[in-house]
Amino acid sequence: MRTKYLFLALLAGILGACAPSPEAAFEKDLEAFRQKIGNVGMAVAVVKDNQIVYSHEFGVANLETGAPVKENSLFRIASISKSFSATSMMQLIEKGLVTLDTDVSTLAGFPIRNPKYPDTVITLEMLLSHTSSLNDSEGYFVLDVINPDTNPNWANCYNDYAPGTGYEYCNLNFNLVGTFIEKLSGERFDQYVVHHVLEPLNLYGGYCVDSLDASRFVSLYSYENGEFVEQTDAYEPRSERIANYKFGYDTPVFSPTGGMKISACDLARYMMMHMGWGTAPDGTVIISEASSRSMQTPRSEPEHYGLALWHDYDKIPGVELVGHTGGAYGLRSAMFWAPDRSFGLVCISSGTYGDYEDEQSGVLEGTLQLMYKHFCK
Repeated sequence: MRTKYLFLALLAGILGACAPSPEAAFEKDLEAFRQKIGNVGMAVAVVKDNQIVYSHEFGVANLETGAPVKENSLFRIASISKSFSATSMMQLIEKGLVTLDTDVSTLAGFPIRNPKYPDTVITLEMLLSHTSSLNDSEGYFVLDVINPDTNPNWANCYNDYAPGTGYEYCNLNFNLVGTFIEKLSGERFDQYVVHHVLEPLNLYGGYCVDSLDASRFVSLYSYENGEFVEQTDAYEPRSERIANYKFGYDTPVFSPTGGMKISACDLARYMMMHMGWGTAPDGTVIISEASSRSMQTPRSEPEHYGLALWHDYDKIPGVELVGHTGGAYGLRSAMFWAPDRSFGLVCISSGTYGDYEDEQSGVLEGTLQLMYKHFCK
């Protein structure tokens, strides 16, 4: 009988030794998924116990050169950028320069009032939570669209409901926030984020294309008429526009709403700060716990959107997540963590077949579910 148990124990040990590691199993499954969706390039990172326990890069950074995606490769991460802008604004709020209740008309230099509700103040909190009643129908790349002195159709920028009573995701909100960061701090927006968020966390990245190593950019691709088309606008130089820069007004040139360029691993390190309620694992404080909790508290239902961070219940069925996604130029990005701080996930994709760009059914959902399955479940 003892011999039988010894044999079974030995067999279990052999089978265990032959079983693929979580890393190998994940990479096998992800490669199969990448083939299915036509992924060009991708980088992922998994956080557990206040450290990155896994990171890997897949595919190429550029289809023409065939250069691989590397650990220090920079992706434009699109709307995850909003959380960097919100974090910066929370720092300025902590300094007492403004409050979440501040009337943004006092910061803009022109009235920001919904003409259907002219007596209702639009606040910073409303901009940061997409409850301002603003929309992007007139565009958002310049502030002229909402300035009554420069756009005769400025009223189109406002919805029919009263500010603070409804939700609409709006990029103009955060380009305004970026402008206010510039005015309040006295620093150009892109430089403020570098000096007060990235550098204290020892991260490399930023909003200004001209200030970064262009050789590290991962090209972004949309899928058009059966082929991948490089979206060169994603990293368009800004030097000419900066040369004629109007401080406190031309801030959208840096796209506070979507222009951050950063690697997946550094994005994961930034995420760890938010997982730590504003404090990084090494003790570096970026914002207070109160500010961090405010950012992560939903202001609208059923959107569950806080201040540039939201609670998601769809990406991984049955699992609540906190974070943000991004999508532009064919790129898809995700930064999410569990509310109990037990794990965090980062995924950035540079392009897929068109059918898989959709946020809910495409590359993000599939990749996050595989990451969760192999590393967090």
